[in-house]
Amino acid sequence: MSLEKTGVLLANLGTPDAPTPAAVKRYLRQFLSDKRVVDTPRILWWPLLRGVILPLRSPRVAKLYNSIWMEGGSPLMVYSRRQEQALAEALPDVPVALGMSYGQPSLESAVKKLLDQNVDRIVVLALYPQYSCSTVAAVWDELSRIFARYRKLPSLNFIRDYADNSAYINALAETARRSFAVHGEPDLLLLSYHGIPQRYANEGDDYPQRCRDTTRELVSALGLPPEKVMMTFQSRFGREPWLTPYTDETLKMLGEKGVKHIQVMCPGFAADCLETLEEIAVQNKEIFMHAGGEKYEYIPALNDEPSHIAMMAELIGRYR
Repeated sequence: MSLEKTGVLLANLGTPDAPTPAAVKRYLRQFLSDKRVVDTPRILWWPLLRGVILPLRSPRVAKLYNSIWMEGGSPLMVYSRRQEQALAEALPDVPVALGMSYGQPSLESAVKKLLDQNVDRIVVLALYPQYSCSTVAAVWDELSRIFARYRKLPSLNFIRDYADNSAYINALAETARRSFAVHGEPDLLLLSYHGIPQRYANEGDDYPQRCRDTTRELVSALGLPPEKVMMTFQSRFGREPWLTPYTDETLKMLGEKGVKHIQVMCPGFAADCLETLEEIAVQNKEIFMHAGGEKYEYIPALNDEPSHIAMMAELIGRYR
């Protein structure tokens, strides 16, 4: 058994500090300035970002955040803190720190918190089940920048993703079955993943395949026939083509075709956030219902479900 002291770094995207235009602007400026997220040449992108996108988008996004804000912060922050606490309770001898790629608490503060507790090894669990260059690789990049300033480095174990991990799949299946038990089995289960530009996939990002891996395993675990499940992509931004089919357009099409009852899961989100609680649970529900649908339920993310925390502990246990 190793005598090294291991710490765990939980990483996620981040969130504004408040549902205000100023806070959202600060957050979006940092997020949309990352080349992993938007790789347009800076000389072209920064004037557009700072002069057009941030002034116009920040007030609109702040209103959306305000509609879902919870006591204690944004849903992503509230659930991430709960995950951090629950995982620390599940691993009482292992320091756990939460860090965000953008906003607070930063990844740098999380690293410092762990090193201040004299850890020799850090296991990094980026809470993106399916690898993408725009999410997981952004965590890798930031950690590289952080550790470049240290003389002494800890051992580092970086969990790339867990798209087809059996405990993760079983946790998803459990939440779907609970929803079916309450609302009835839907005509169609829609699995909506966050999108990325199609170009990123063309250039080697295997995110679409990892989404397909999750979908395949989840459909198998639920025992659903393939025709009762669809996989789509949401949250596109900008004008270039993103991964298809698009969630919003698909829901409109399904409503118009006479599909009456849909339930939606977002397996790519480890914690509920603006993209699930507002975009999927509100905006996309309206699209489906206005197109002729009759029943629509959003199945919540795994958040701090015990099965989710147990899955994290199992993953981390492989590196202790």
